[in-house]
Order: sequence, then C-alpha cells, then structure tokens
Amino acid sequence: MTWERVPIGLVVLPIKRWNPAKAAPDDEFDYIDLSSVDKETKKITEAAKYIGSEAPNRAQQLVKGNDILVATVRPNLNGVAFVEDEFNGATASTGYCVSRPDISKIDSRYLFHWVKTKEFIEDMTKKATGANYPAVSDSVVKASEIPLPPLPIQRRIAAVLDEVDALRQKRERSIERLCQLREATYINHLQQHQGSSQQVKVSDLINPSKGGMRTGPFGSQLLHSEFVDDPDGIMVLGIDNAVKNRFQYAGERYITAEKYTKLKRYTVYPGDVLVTIMGTCGRVAIVPDDIPTAINTKHLCAMTLNERCLPEFLHATLTYNPDVLRQMGASARGAIMDGLNMGIISNLEFPLLSIAAQQELKNHFDEIDTLTEITNATQEHEAQLLASLQARAFAGELEFGAWELTAQDAQTFTEALINPASPNDALREAAGRSKESLG
Repeated sequence: MTWERVPIGLVVLPIKRWNPAKAAPDDEFDYIDLSSVDKETKKITEAAKYIGSEAPNRAQQLVKGNDILVATVRPNLNGVAFVEDEFNGATASTGYCVSRPDISKIDSRYLFHWVKTKEFIEDMTKKATGANYPAVSDSVVKASEIPLPPLPIQRRIAAVLDEVDALRQKRERSIERLCQLREATYINHLQQHQGSSQQVKVSDLINPSKGGMRTGPFGSQLLHSEFVDDPDGIMVLGIDNAVKNRFQYAGERYITAEKYTKLKRYTVYPGDVLVTIMGTCGRVAIVPDDIPTAINTKHLCAMTLNERCLPEFLHATLTYNPDVLRQMGASARGAIMDGLNMGIISNLEFPLLSIAAQQELKNHFDEIDTLTEITNATQEHEAQLLASLQARAFAGELEFGAWELTAQDAQTFTEALINPASPNDALREAAGRSKESLG
C-alpha cells in the first residue's frame, strides 16, 4: 500500500520562542543544547541549568512534552529525541528543529520513528551544506516529506516500533550491567590481592624490542591522500578502532605495501594495548590475534608489553582504576580531558598483581566477555530487524488491516521478529484475536 507523502511542515504546529535574558533575567531555566541528546539512545540525557541573564544566545525555543527534536547540525549523526514530559517547558537550542505534532493529523511517536529512518537521515545528509560544519535549516527539515497513513494506522505502526525499540533498550541495559560487572570484578580482584601487589609505572611494563610505546606517523609522514581503498593493503588503525573500549574493525583505512616499508616502525602487534590520545581521549583496546599487518595513526598510543603484564590487566587498569583515571585527568563524569600524551601514559602508577593473579582475572573477564559478545550480536541483529521493519512499515508493506493493534499484539509481532516468523503472519494472528473479541 502506498500512502500520500506530505511535507513535515504541514503536520506540525508553530512553537513559541523567547529571550531568557530579557524575559526572566533572574530566573533559572532548563536548557537542552546539542550535547544534551544521546545520539545512540535518541534520548535527552539531561538539561543544563542556567540563569536567564547568562543564557546562551541559542537558548530560544520553548518545548513541550511530545515535541520532536531534530539536530540540524551534522544531520548524518541523527541527533534526534522525543521530548518526555519531564522536560516540558525547557528551552531548546536553535541548533534543533523543534517539531510539535498536530495530533489531529499525525501521531507524535509515528513522527519520532520517521526521523530515525535511513531514508530521512540520507535525505537530510544530502541536503546539508557547509564542508566543515554541515547543517540543514529548519525549513529543509519541514519541507522533507513523510508518508501519512490514517491516524489509526500511524498509531499501530508506532506501537510496533515502540515495542521493538523497548527490546533494544533492554538489551542495552544488559550490556551496561555486564560492563559494570567487569569493572566490579577488577576492583574486587585488586582488593583481594592488594597485599601481594607492587607499585609500578606503565614504563616498567614496556617491551622495547618491538618499538615499546609509540604513536603513529605525524604530518607529512602520512598524508590523507595516501590512503587507498584496497582491503589487500596495509591497515591503518585509528580512534574508531578503540573508541568503545574494545577493539572493533571500523572505519577501515589502508596504505600501499610500498608506503608501509617507510612506516614499519609504527607496526602494531597482536596483544598490543591501544590508547586514544586525541579526539575522545583515554579509550583503551587490545589488538586481536587475527589482526593483519597494520600500523597506528598519531591519534593512538600503541604499547607492546613485556612478560610482567598481561594486556587484559593493563586494559582493565587504564579503564577502571580510579586512581589511574585521576592521573589521566578524568573529570568527575569520567571523561578524559584533552592533552593526554605518551609522557602522561608512561608515568601512570598503579599496583601490579602477579602473573598468576592477572591470569585469574583474565579468566573471569573471558566469561563475562563471552556473554557480552552474545548480547552484542543479538543487539546488532535486532538493530537490523528494526531498520528493516521501519522501512517496511513506512512503505505500507505491513498488513495491519482494519483492527486495533493492542500492546499484546505489538509484543507478539516483536517476538515473531526475534524467532523469526513472518511479520505479516504475526499481524494476521493478532487480527484473528481482535475479530474474535469483536464477535
């Protein structure tokens, strides 16, 4: 089924703007800036508190519960959020296009799910202007078209997508708990073996025979124009390979074998510990055993360890040890401040456990990491299902029919996705129940 497509601007209402500095110079207000929205969870994490007289220039848009925020800056990152009731009356940055659904025409959750679709993101990215600071205007967002089925079908689509999204959020919470378990395991193990530990510096644990501690090539040693799109080339590791505190094959870059002959001293090896020292500083990863020949960029500090320390122990120490994090300049919220360098890392001090105690800790980590890998794989599968479901739902390819979709039906549909049965079969089953209840 194909539905009429209309500009978003035709189904939203105007919002109120104000100037806090003039209207309420002595009053406190909540400010939603571009950093307030988590681009992964699509939620407002917190609103900053400001006095009207000190309001940022961009603090102008008054929001209400059920509004939809769409970041107009770097639209490829899809900084969107649904305004929950707790943020009713807050002030949003003009870096957002605030869409207030006209509930006589469009369901708020339906609109929210639409602005998360691949189609919408690609449309905004294509229309963005500005090489260094790509952005779109509010008018571009509101001119973008959205499929507009009847309101009852909008609500059914939103109910199903909400259910799948809730499942995704549960999976994220499971991953968070596993991360917390990993940290607690390290802290407890350190306390149990405190009496037999010895104080060391990172520099005491470096193996100099393989370059020891090094960053990647600087300046003209490696130009961006020298990267090649050739998976058979030499891989170049960067921030994106370590930014999640675990190694991931992402943002793959390559250089030619000929160029590598000039940069061999920057080779990374299986078991090396990588630390990000630019951009998002202080993230740590271990180079996997199956790594092909690779070098690191200047954004990473690579360390090859000697026999005194297991990579897993140093990784945990740099990630979880509170004293080490303070030495690295971590803020109260845990973020490592700019300015991390090899000198700082080399001089970090911490208690080193015996190899036997380190191995015992590694065994505990292996059990937790196995569960984490399974959970991550399931989450990735669910993300693919959600993307596919979004595309099919907005294309009118799901057979909702004329019945009401209940929360139970939405859950049935979700379970069908995971187990994997036909989505349309699941909806037909829901239809059967609804028709029976209607007699």
